[in-house]
Amino acid sequence: MASLVGRNGTIHTTYDIVTPPPHPGKGWTRFVCISDTHSAEFPVPPGDVLLHSGDLSELGRKPELLKTLDWLSALSHSVKIIIAGNHDLSLHEGWYENNRKRFRRGSSLTQDDEDVAELRDIFRNRIRDDYGIVYLQDQSHAFRLSKDAREWTVYGSPWQPWFWDWAFNYEKDEAEDKVTKIPEVDILLTHGPPHKMLDTTTRGESAGCPELRCHLGSMQRPPLLHLFGHIHEGHGALVHDWSKDDKQLDKGNASSTNPNPRETLVVNAANAPMGKKSRTPDGERVPPGGPGFQPVIVDIRDNAHR
Repeated sequence: MASLVGRNGTIHTTYDIVTPPPHPGKGWTRFVCISDTHSAEFPVPPGDVLLHSGDLSELGRKPELLKTLDWLSALSHSVKIIIAGNHDLSLHEGWYENNRKRFRRGSSLTQDDEDVAELRDIFRNRIRDDYGIVYLQDQSHAFRLSKDAREWTVYGSPWQPWFWDWAFNYEKDEAEDKVTKIPEVDILLTHGPPHKMLDTTTRGESAGCPELRCHLGSMQRPPLLHLFGHIHEGHGALVHDWSKDDKQLDKGNASSTNPNPRETLVVNAANAPMGKKSRTPDGERVPPGGPGFQPVIVDIRDNAHR
């Protein structure tokens, strides 16, 4: 089993899926993190909250997205929160209408306008009642696991830096406008990573967003947990001390004398295998959610403060 321990919580990245680490008990909340599932299904450990950080599907088709919603709905977690990613094409209104012909690799990719309208209606208006899932698209959400439990605040953003003009991409000159909309919350879901945080591609490039990292580092109270995916080969976790960034930022509210011990549990939970870890020592392909790409378990103290 591989685990990381931070000031406010513990991250489990490698474990036996049949007998995962035991829930730490009263006073803790267990978040189970997944991303980039692309309509695949695989074992997911139990927990209090399920978080999915985008790429629910391969190309945003109705059968793909509904399959994923059915799968997530059947899981046992009390709270389920999801966002979209660059592969969830039809959920990016306006962009999809202008670009869907580029992604037509056969008649199976052609969706009727009625199908697209129904999908958007489900995700905007019906997903909580029909599936028991919260969908966030540049939105905040707050929840309690019980009446007297801690209130957790969450924000979800599907955006990421330009990637061959797929859905929810932004250009370099749009980055600051996109990321500065992110408020201070306990749990942050973005599809793309911050710069140089679990964002190294198979080519050795850092594909994360510098503006996102700068924005989070400038916060008086950064998130306790930041979940993303997008860069599959970056699957993993780290505990980030923002005081190390403070010394590099010339911002009044990001001073190295900040009295708050600002720490974030950072998770790339991409489940679709890619890169060196995508094959076993015998050369067999690792399945989605398999070794090296398992759902990530994050246990956070209920009295944790940002």
